[in-house]
Amino acid sequence: MVIHLLQARFKIYWLSAVAENQPVNKNRMKTELSSFAARLRELIANPQSAIRNPQFSALALELFALQFKHNTAYRTICEARRLTPDVVGHWTQIPAVPTAAFKELELSCIPPEERAAVFHSSGTTEQKPSRHFHCPASLELYEASLWQSFLGNVLPDLRFTIHDLRLICLTPPHSQVPHSSLVHMFETVRSRVCKSADRSFFGTVAADGSWALDFDAALAAFADSSKHKIQNPKLILGTAFSFVHLLDFLGEHNLRFQFPSGSRVMETGGYKNRSRSLPKMELHALITERLGVPPENIVCEYGMGELSSQAYAVTSDTWQVTGEAASSCHLSPVTCHFHFPPWARVQIVSPETGREVADGETGLIRVFDLANVFSVMAVQTEDLGIRRDDGFELIGRARMAEPRGCSLMTA
Repeated sequence: MVIHLLQARFKIYWLSAVAENQPVNKNRMKTELSSFAARLRELIANPQSAIRNPQFSALALELFALQFKHNTAYRTICEARRLTPDVVGHWTQIPAVPTAAFKELELSCIPPEERAAVFHSSGTTEQKPSRHFHCPASLELYEASLWQSFLGNVLPDLRFTIHDLRLICLTPPHSQVPHSSLVHMFETVRSRVCKSADRSFFGTVAADGSWALDFDAALAAFADSSKHKIQNPKLILGTAFSFVHLLDFLGEHNLRFQFPSGSRVMETGGYKNRSRSLPKMELHALITERLGVPPENIVCEYGMGELSSQAYAVTSDTWQVTGEAASSCHLSPVTCHFHFPPWARVQIVSPETGREVADGETGLIRVFDLANVFSVMAVQTEDLGIRRDDGFELIGRARMAEPRGCSLMTA
């Protein structure tokens, strides 16, 4: 029912958006949007830039006006809702576009001839993917956004340089999956972490398009000798289903590692029927058991191809896998709240009214991402979350929604 309401409302706006095709001044568009992107990159690069609510609202309203002006499909949707820059006075009033719209419309300010990349949603192969177009300027901003968040959440307070880390990505390389925003993210991390030419990606693409792991190569990266003598701290990045494949393989062969102090794991959720599904706490307990990475060094990330920023939640060392916890499909509200970086905001909204729910209540996750300069800043997801102050506890996909790669399973 929740998703049917969203899709019915969107269909009205989509029909009118397809019918309209107004020309824009491409040179002026490029100057205005690139100027905004450059200013935002400066804010992102400055750790002291808190971007408090008044400044965020001013930036969001400025960006909304630019996207209303230069994104034809989005402008038509806003006009159909009678929400234009003339009447919108606060960032919470900016019209959000459902992720389904990215499948049907080219929600982009970038002319086709200037598009350098396109990210697709990572659903099943039978689904029509959404499309998030990028130009060099938008990719530069995307990479600046992801790197600052990654440093602050995955690699805080390192006692060694990032170049001492041995990076292990449980995904195919960017050359094999060029439309994956997740793999582009991992490749961005690789370009900043790895000085050597060591192999960093240990996934492959099967004939049916699914992702598999090269276990022998991964084990060789884990160990510097056949006796599994570990030297460098490890940084392991992957989806939940990739970790399940790895952990099942280690269990079948009775293999355990004890990675050195400072080793980190980042998992992004997502099963897509590619493996058995595990409750989050059970998955992390197995990572600790088989790889020797303590719970406080296992990081959860939440992102999607339609966004340019990611939310993070770090586990705490107080976690214990009990019978009650193992039966739960989501994380403890005390230990795992997701937060977006200062240049993004999140609302948990009622699917019936579109209004923000009270703290502790469940609704759909709506993200306002300033780093989405060249597409649409306000994105309505089909993911359910519980509002926790200015963050959220991730529940999973709403009922009747299509499964996606970065979603968690629901109860």
